[in-house]
Amino acid sequence: MESDLDGQVALVSGAAGGIGAAVARLLAERGAQVLATDLRAGPVTSPGSGRPQQLDVTDRDAVDTMIDSIVENNERLDILVNVAGVLRPATVTETTDEDWAHSFAVNTTGVFHLCRAAGRVMAAQRRGCIVTVGSNAAGVPRTGMAAYAASKAAAVHFTRCLGLELAASGVRCNVVSPGATDTAMQRQWLGPGGLGQAVQGDPAAYRVPVPLGRIAAAADIAEAVAFLASDRARHITLHDLYVDGGSSLRV
Repeated sequence: MESDLDGQVALVSGAAGGIGAAVARLLAERGAQVLATDLRAGPVTSPGSGRPQQLDVTDRDAVDTMIDSIVENNERLDILVNVAGVLRPATVTETTDEDWAHSFAVNTTGVFHLCRAAGRVMAAQRRGCIVTVGSNAAGVPRTGMAAYAASKAAAVHFTRCLGLELAASGVRCNVVSPGATDTAMQRQWLGPGGLGQAVQGDPAAYRVPVPLGRIAAAADIAEAVAFLASDRARHITLHDLYVDGGSSLRV
């Protein structure tokens, strides 16, 4: 397992911190050559993935240029992991046009830009794997998160539709949907003591407790991504894997 991605070429968006950094680090540890990207500069995620290169996923031309550069330098692209995302919490009546548009620009259109460019490459080489990090909020209504939930739901279903189109080319497309995860974005949104409250649930916000009694670490999400990106999941596509400790009560 330690080298099950040996020699694979991977692109990870949103890799400057949180889940993205954990994914880039783990893929590199498993043997992949990782290009970590993010809108902002970040810390070194691992010797294998290095400091994230700047990439604005909402910029179609920048995305296309990045994918072209990867193929030119490596002659292939094996793995794409879409992690870049934003959360601007607000009730629907308080959500601004800018908040709504930006949520979809990053969480949905950014996924489209990367998947379209990478999908063309992978279809031509007749191999590859795409994993989109969604959210359990895409399948469970959340108060104060309509823009985020709707944009993630669109990205999730888009990825599965893409998987159906690319299946005949041997390209697999899957989703990993986390619940509350211990990241800087989550801590900022929940505030002091918020992680504990997320585990305990909040009836006033229609949130159930996490059955496993713990909040996820970014590494938990990364492990799910690495599995779906590997040949151990070679017969899995169009799947949405919830990694939320059971909090969505998904059946």
